[in-house]
Amino acid sequence: MKATDRYHKWVEWSDADSSYIGKCPDLITGIHGDDPVEVYRDLCEVVAEVIAHFEATGRDLPASTTRPMREVA
Repeated sequence: MKATDRYHKWVEWSDADSSYIGKCPDLITGIHGDDPVEVYRDLCEVVAEVIAHFEATGRDLPASTTRPMREVA
């Protein structure tokens, strides 16, 4: 498993911002844009860059604490 796979990432519409917001709260606050596919692709790139920065500087990655729904009742 790649390090990026440990972190939950998603894109959602924001009425307040009138744009799509890409989120990965364990690593970054978010990015935005008009196309959800592009936002997700950019989000994945930014997450990979953040992880690479942590690794290059010898810092430990933060624990992944955000979890998607586990089961639908």
